[in-house]
Amino acid sequence: MSSIFSKIVRGEIPCHKIAEDDQFLAFLDVMPLVEGHTLVIPKQEIDYIFDLDPEVLAGLMKFAQRIAPAIKKAIPCKRIGVAVIGLEVPHAHVHLVPLNRMLDINFSQEKLKLSQESLSKTAELIRSFLI
Repeated sequence: MSSIFSKIVRGEIPCHKIAEDDQFLAFLDVMPLVEGHTLVIPKQEIDYIFDLDPEVLAGLMKFAQRIAPAIKKAIPCKRIGVAVIGLEVPHAHVHLVPLNRMLDINFSQEKLKLSQESLSKTAELIRSFLI
């Protein structure tokens, strides 16, 4: 069965897209830990990140590296944290999370409930800083 991320890749479910190329997609988490929390995925549906071919894993991180500075410019923060949990959706993905304190990347905390309008504005702002 297709993961929710594969459905997003195919356009069956909308997302607040940050960037995309032929292999990877970055979009806002709709239940973020903090504003600007972004997911970066390979378009190929592979459940476990360490099952990705080495070239795809390296490409995923290079793609994330391109997105992180744009998030940092758009969302005032000290750093962009990177997390790989892999339990919530059976599709390899990386979380890019704006950090001002350690708790900002605590996945057991309550998630934000942001409006679609707010998410859309955040995505647009992040995209404006992509190089």
